[in-house]
Amino acid sequence: MTSAAPALGADLDALLSTRLRPGYQGTVLEGRTATIVFDATDGGVWTVELANGRGRARRGSTPNPTLVVHSTAATLSRVVRGDASGVQAFFDGDLTVRGDLALSLQLDGLFAENVDRPAHYARALQTTAMGVRTSYLEAGPADAPPVILLHGLGATNASMLPLLADLAVDHRVLAPDLPGFGASAAPSASYNAPWFAAWVEAFQKVTDSRGAVLVGNSLGGRVALECGLTHPRSVRALVLLTPSPAFRRLRQWVPLVRWVSPELARLPMPQSHRMVVEGIRAMFSDPDRLPRPWYDSAADEAVRVLRDRAHRVAFFSAARQIYLEDAYGKNGFWHRLPGLLPPALFIWGDRDRLVPSSFARHVADSLPGAGQIVMEDCGHVPQFEHPEETNAMLRGFLEHLQ
Repeated sequence: MTSAAPALGADLDALLSTRLRPGYQGTVLEGRTATIVFDATDGGVWTVELANGRGRARRGSTPNPTLVVHSTAATLSRVVRGDASGVQAFFDGDLTVRGDLALSLQLDGLFAENVDRPAHYARALQTTAMGVRTSYLEAGPADAPPVILLHGLGATNASMLPLLADLAVDHRVLAPDLPGFGASAAPSASYNAPWFAAWVEAFQKVTDSRGAVLVGNSLGGRVALECGLTHPRSVRALVLLTPSPAFRRLRQWVPLVRWVSPELARLPMPQSHRMVVEGIRAMFSDPDRLPRPWYDSAADEAVRVLRDRAHRVAFFSAARQIYLEDAYGKNGFWHRLPGLLPPALFIWGDRDRLVPSSFARHVADSLPGAGQIVMEDCGHVPQFEHPEETNAMLRGFLEHLQ
């Protein structure tokens, strides 16, 4: 341990006490009861306990914490002080989290309360849209053009963080957890594209973000398309990252899937951390491009969310609707797609095992004026597998809209 470590440890003692003393009433954590362990690998271990709108910190660890944050004492001090973004420290490999990922994002903003820090650092907020308690991240100048990031099936707003970090420099970026996912509530609902689109419209109204560019990945891309089709005046443009369109083939199982109720998901669904990690890795062309701690954090969050019965039902309801959506006919997706009015950019991955890039030619037939890019050596999550290229393409598209 370096001679500076004890001083940094004392610094953290004071910082945690100062940040927690006012309490967190009126924040997204007001109703939370949680235990967080901060493990400064070179300066000690602290436990923070949240309950009844108050927080207290003490030296030492605790069994079965809600969240564990690993970093150096210096990095933890900067994040708790509000001088650094925990999200950026995570991307830089200076900080890792295990357990409740949503809580770690909420803490990042909580520790920055009443601190003058850069506008592009994310803040965790909560609102109610269409009657659904909705958690979301917001970053960027309040008066900048709005962008809304919509994540995919089984994911959370954390899956859009590379885009948020880049765009928030000069855009007002909102990244919600879709209803039924992450830290948002999971109501009893259809979870089909029109229902999600109605929720997005309500979210835009309560956050004063109508006229936003919608950026959606996978299911979020399909939701964004539905928004463009049903309330185009609220949508400035669309960026679709490997969006999940209606199935054109393999429709033979529709009667069976229609018969199976998503309510069966109320039954316990055992799943191992390792199994979830392997499932996430399969979404990438080259899984080793991402550090192992990122997979661990994502898997922890997926396992945590799906322990809740209502969120399991929401997951299977949304997955079921993706397959059941009509491809053809008067109300079929491919019949309606030519009516899309907002400008759109489609980005596909040539090694996407979930949504093949071959859909590009069908989109070209329906929307010849839309932009389309097939990324080489790319799977289903381009914003993580090729973040710099994806951000450059997105920014190029946005600049063309000016």
